[in-house]
Amino acid sequence: MEAYVYGVKRSLPAGFEDYFDRSATAIVSIDMHEGHLADSPDCPCPAPRAREIVAPINAFHRSARVLGVPIIHVRSVLRKSGVDDLNGIPSAWRATFPLYVGPISGADAHAIEGSRWTNFVTEVAEGDEIVETKKRLSAFYPTDLDFLLRNMRVTTLVLNGGFTDCCVLNTAFDASNRTYRVIVARDLARGTNEEMEDAALKMISLHLGLVMDSADILQAWSQRQSSPARMIE
Repeated sequence: MEAYVYGVKRSLPAGFEDYFDRSATAIVSIDMHEGHLADSPDCPCPAPRAREIVAPINAFHRSARVLGVPIIHVRSVLRKSGVDDLNGIPSAWRATFPLYVGPISGADAHAIEGSRWTNFVTEVAEGDEIVETKKRLSAFYPTDLDFLLRNMRVTTLVLNGGFTDCCVLNTAFDASNRTYRVIVARDLARGTNEEMEDAALKMISLHLGLVMDSADILQAWSQRQSSPARMIE
């Protein structure tokens, strides 16, 4: 088994076996919906780099389902009244992120319930779970994700989605603080830019869990069955 430690791929020593127990693992896919991924000028919070991982995430999820690993899709959803954000206490990113990227013309529509922006772009299969009360950066806040995971007897999370340096990083911190084992699929997460993505993955690798390629995660899971797993296209 191999993982990235501060950006360098290394063989893992003994002691990480519990990270790869499929029976106690779930994949948490974060914010892969149109509010980030739509290729249109009115996209409320564009994450164009994440569009390239839609197909790879779908392929990884298909392979995981075959192995019996459950998928949990998390999306941001805000009340139509705006009380969760703009008409309550606005999210910090609304003030700070535009300082870097410039004005975001459709930002007021971000994650509004019932809008197209909350539609998933990645595949959601029968049997997958959905968590849709995420209103800030972490998939745990203020959602029922922890309740769901504990009822599923899950102790290890494999994270993918976006942004690596924002929602994925925040979720990894919250998961680790709740004593979950954390794995981030390096090739299935995208950040604000390559520099920020790299920094987030390095922090995760030192303090929160494992950073691995998705093919290596599948291979580690496959070692618990007779024939190797393969990515399903």
